[in-house]
Amino acid sequence: MKKVLLEMEDQKNSYEQKAKESLQKVLEEKMSAEQQLQSTQRSLALAEQKCEEWRTQYETLKEDWRTLGTQHRELESQLHVLQSKLQGADSRDVQMNQALRLLENEHQELQAKIECLQGDRDLCSSNTQDLQDQLKRSEEEKLTLVAKVQEMQSLLQHQSLQLQEQEKFLTKKGQQIYDHTF
Repeated sequence: MKKVLLEMEDQKNSYEQKAKESLQKVLEEKMSAEQQLQSTQRSLALAEQKCEEWRTQYETLKEDWRTLGTQHRELESQLHVLQSKLQGADSRDVQMNQALRLLENEHQELQAKIECLQGDRDLCSSNTQDLQDQLKRSEEEKLTLVAKVQEMQSLLQHQSLQLQEQEKFLTKKGQQIYDHTF
């Protein structure tokens, strides 16, 4: 009986030891699981924080993109206006050159008439004087018109240079916006 009791006592101690070990193992697994849970919760919190940062950055970039798009459209519009002005200036320059050629042709014609009339001067001295007066007025008009044409050409060249500078600036600005965007 004692022997049985001792065996039972040994079995009881063995079971208790195994139960303690199992309990210890379960406790360790529980602690490990709790640590993993805390680690996962921290990772989740960090991921949510990162997600919020990315969302904020996305909204900021989206707003910047809208602003850049608006600026780009405005710059394109300004560029078209400047190109139109430049074309208008070129057209006026062509017209002024045509007017100058017409005046030069008229001057040559008048000069030819004067030469012709000078040959007949003895016969028509009064007519010659009138023609000379007319030539003088024409030359004065020509000089005035030439001065005006030169002034207009100078102005057109100045405007053309300004338009080219503005066009370069707008092109550069549009490229900067484009580069910034991408």
